[in-house]
Amino acid sequence: MKATGKLNSRGFTLLEAMIALAVIAVALVSLLALGNRSIGVRARLQRLTEATLLAQDKMSEIETLSGEGRITDFSNEDGSFAKPFEGYRWQVSYADTPVASVKMVTVLVLWGDAAKNEDVELTSFLFR
Repeated sequence: MKATGKLNSRGFTLLEAMIALAVIAVALVSLLALGNRSIGVRARLQRLTEATLLAQDKMSEIETLSGEGRITDFSNEDGSFAKPFEGYRWQVSYADTPVASVKMVTVLVLWGDAAKNEDVELTSFLFR
């Protein structure tokens, strides 16, 4: 037998296989983290959209009542929304403007933990 000094290099060595598995594992963990993050962002955007629509609804209600002359006392008020939006609260505040016949009204819709500042604020003007 004659030694040629060449090794048979068919297939992968154990080290090459372990490195390939480590690269695949890192990629999969990154994809899972990205998926979880996108689910969290979607949930936050859903709450933000609902709160914006609720604020617009409350503002429309105030504008309608004011236009009909049913709001005479412009004092601040707050409350909660009915089901299925019981997780949201609202606050309405009125402020004077330089024009005597115009009031600034602000609707604030809040949800979740107050420390996280989860709210939507909508401001408009009422002409009396």
